[in-house]
Amino acid sequence: MYGTSMRENREIPCLPALLITGWVAQGTQGGTPEMYERGKSDRLVVPANPPNKAMAAEVGEERGRAKGNTDSKTYPGHSAGSDASSALGRVREVARRERNARFTALLHHVTLPRLREAYWAISPKAAPGVDEVTWAGYGQDLEANLQDLHVRVQAGRYRALPSRRAYIPKADGRLRPLGIASLEDKIVQRAVVEVLGAIYEVDFRGFSYGFRPGRNPHDALDALGAGIWGKRVNWVLDADVRDFFGQLDHSWLRRFVEHRIADKRILRLIDKWLAAGVIEEGKWTACEEGSPQGASVSPLLANVYLHYVFDLWVDWWRRRHARGDVIVVRWADDFIVGFEHEQDARRFLDELRERFAKFGLELHPDKTRLIEFGRYAARDRKRRGLGKPATFDFLGFTHICASSRRGTFWIKRITIAKRMRAKLKAVNEQLKRRRHTPIPDQGRWLASVLRGHMAYYAVPGNTDTVSAFRTQLTRHWFKALRRRSQRDRMNWQRMGRIANRWLPKVRVMHPFPETRLAART
Repeated sequence: MYGTSMRENREIPCLPALLITGWVAQGTQGGTPEMYERGKSDRLVVPANPPNKAMAAEVGEERGRAKGNTDSKTYPGHSAGSDASSALGRVREVARRERNARFTALLHHVTLPRLREAYWAISPKAAPGVDEVTWAGYGQDLEANLQDLHVRVQAGRYRALPSRRAYIPKADGRLRPLGIASLEDKIVQRAVVEVLGAIYEVDFRGFSYGFRPGRNPHDALDALGAGIWGKRVNWVLDADVRDFFGQLDHSWLRRFVEHRIADKRILRLIDKWLAAGVIEEGKWTACEEGSPQGASVSPLLANVYLHYVFDLWVDWWRRRHARGDVIVVRWADDFIVGFEHEQDARRFLDELRERFAKFGLELHPDKTRLIEFGRYAARDRKRRGLGKPATFDFLGFTHICASSRRGTFWIKRITIAKRMRAKLKAVNEQLKRRRHTPIPDQGRWLASVLRGHMAYYAVPGNTDTVSAFRTQLTRHWFKALRRRSQRDRMNWQRMGRIANRWLPKVRVMHPFPETRLAART
């Protein structure tokens, strides 16, 4: 049975409304009527995900206003039965219908079939955790292992293992810390995320795109492009949260989760994962804040945290304070906010810094910029004797104010230069190790690399950059083949025939943002 408590939430009275207006002081345990502004009702209702007035992509997600809680009433719930998907569908329906309902029984949805699906969703090549259990090794006696795991989870005997610290290089040369969880932790986290996602997908705002089912980076890029192109956007805030995954406040995160989840067993699982710590070079370190990047549960927890800290607040702010159009697109901790008026933009940035400080977050000083950008930015800057509008980077693309051949405004998107250099460097290293394999094998591998690159970056206006990527691939391949032997007779004429034989031609793989966005919404 799953239950949804419909009683007044005495511990956290209408948490979203308190948070977006800033009436909850950090460190307060629960809410009291004294926290409300004088003269306000003690029953505030958060609007049920109104459509972003600047983003057409959100109109399709409009929902009616939520009903208030009813005193001393408990939603009856249903048994999960054999059809777990329909059971989660009922959970989703309750979450949609009762926006203040708290779910008191969810762990039974972490079923054996759901654990099995979570196992098969994990990549067989995934790195093992501290217990060194691999995907293939666990699968040798899969059913017995999953049945034992299911019993331990339901009985409360499941224990989370520390994550294994690993580092991957970033595009700027620095290293990004990752926490590699054990295989069983990955399985349970994936199953729990699927259950919790049925609730939170109802709550999340339409302008939130990162790590959500059915949404990919190009959806966010389309929404951003269509918003800037179709709305009166003259200023753009390009923001990034400094060390976001390492700065999550566990006490605030728990309060945010408790606003919807009242199942103590689910809450204990989340606490176990947050408190498991990391092991680096054989030494265990506790994690008193943050959530390890790489854990399956981290993206959902990050979205929950920013939903209450940023999404609800920015939605309230633009309805309450903005004098002109405001658009918002967020992908995890990277977000773009567009404004019609400079005064709105500067006020928003100042208040956003204060807002984040209350919840232990900080905007990255080097990656957060307010720039003049939009349909009339080039004209206005030329009139003031200034240069071209600045550009900004988002989801792998540099966005540029440009003009079409007919002289109309459009947003040109090209591959971020350092991203392309990093990719070419990685490919060149691989070619050095593959140079003695047969040319057809190298050709098939390079073709898959180029097709993957085109699948993401081959957008309108970026064909020249993608063609340059193909040319550089050919050049690196030529150098690798020339160094296979001192007697090699490879020349550019022959290399051209080989490249044309194996490497696909560059072509546009995506429509214009407003075209695809209109088709989807």
